[in-house]
Amino acid sequence: MKDWPRCSGILLHVTSLPGPYGIGDLGAEAYRFADWLVETGQTLWQVLPLVPVAEGGSPYSSPSTFAGNVLCISPERLVEDGLLTPDDLEDTPAFPADAVDFARVIPFKQALLARAFERYEDGAAPHLQEPFEAFRTAQAGWLEDYALFMALKEAHDGRLWTTWDPALVAREPAALAEARRTHARAIHRHRLWQFLFARQWQALKTYCNERGLRIFGDLPIYVAHDSADVWSNPSLFHLDEAGNPTVVAGVPPDYFSETGQRWGNPIYRWDVMRENGYAWWIERLRAVLTQVDLVRLDHFRGFEAYWEIPASEPTAVNGRWVKGPGDDFFETVRRTLGALPIVAEDLGIITDEVRALMARFDLPGMAVLQFAFGSGEDSPFLPPNFKEHLVAYTGTHDNDTVLGWWAHLEEVIGAEAAKRTREHVRHYFDLRPGDERELNWRFIEALWTSRARTVVTPMQDVLGLGSEGRMNTPGTDAGNWRWRYEPARLTDAMTERLRRLTADAGR
Repeated sequence: MKDWPRCSGILLHVTSLPGPYGIGDLGAEAYRFADWLVETGQTLWQVLPLVPVAEGGSPYSSPSTFAGNVLCISPERLVEDGLLTPDDLEDTPAFPADAVDFARVIPFKQALLARAFERYEDGAAPHLQEPFEAFRTAQAGWLEDYALFMALKEAHDGRLWTTWDPALVAREPAALAEARRTHARAIHRHRLWQFLFARQWQALKTYCNERGLRIFGDLPIYVAHDSADVWSNPSLFHLDEAGNPTVVAGVPPDYFSETGQRWGNPIYRWDVMRENGYAWWIERLRAVLTQVDLVRLDHFRGFEAYWEIPASEPTAVNGRWVKGPGDDFFETVRRTLGALPIVAEDLGIITDEVRALMARFDLPGMAVLQFAFGSGEDSPFLPPNFKEHLVAYTGTHDNDTVLGWWAHLEEVIGAEAAKRTREHVRHYFDLRPGDERELNWRFIEALWTSRARTVVTPMQDVLGLGSEGRMNTPGTDAGNWRWRYEPARLTDAMTERLRRLTADAGR
């Protein structure tokens, strides 16, 4: 990434795009947003993982790390392909414009997609047959297991795979063959849906790339236990004979949490992965790098050392540090895939060993401006202290918006720390009474004019939203991943301000 020019971009997940179908999709509004990015001089569009989600909507807990989120398939594009008709869209409910109601959206979109599948099976869209078969062949390594897994999940009313028939849990060949015969139609439906997502996504990515926009993606280090990834590759994870994790992932207790965080994801058998040249991880990275141009590796420190918690423990307290694959993994990846367009998510407590690993493989880290204040002028998150080889943010999807953060400081960090932080911010930006209303722009301007080569702000901060625009609150289960962008909130003045700032900052 050191040969990349100075650049800037916007973080807006696909599900947050506007549109009439209850959730952002890969239709006209995605292309309009890409055009707006180009108009304002941005060259990066950052998104969250593009994977399937359950009712809670989290792209960090998915039934597959390889599959795409079919809820983002554009119904209007399906009309263009002849898989739906305009009449199919006439009874679209009045969904909220500012939030995704997953409980309503999921059955609505799945019903439309089921109708599209039936039309395809009846001979509609013959122009798709050849590319669909090519997709099936090219993606068979993950697609066949994923489609079977999803068909079996449906047949078992969504239950965890370890509760299925023991022969299916153990993936006995005869049981799998019988399941493929019994659920052949459902399996084919999931194959088609994945093809339609990939087709629409690649069309959008091509449109962006042709206009100088690069897609910045996201890859969590761990995968969900209830996933096709774990079910179809049990030897790669620490599981017992019944398929349940014996140890799980998390982080130890710290200043913010007395009991740490017990994430619950199964932990990799890195010894087994090393023996086969990290083949599963190589394919995972290869797959995501066909979807995006640059990828953030979430919880990067886990590649150097990870916190391992016995699955029987209710909290993360009684865990232990275990060395990760480190240099051997990244050397293998680089040897196999070439240059690594990877950003290391290195927020939190980072050791010298992690920093050395990043340096050896020339991987930029991250800085979040919200973390810069209240701890002195030597904070690495303050723009004067930025390294050039860095991706800097006003905030990420896990942060409140800048204005929401400012409004709720006392609640989050306590009165004394909030007082120090407010004094530091006012001094740093030379704020006068009333200036706080534009603190979001002060943050954006500070990043854009910094020496960091790459800077990103969530769309919510361009719009000047408060906590109503927050995408995710870590450690909570309800109300996350719902926010949607309303174009009416974006004024011509905001667009011109961002365009001018980007040009003046040489980005």
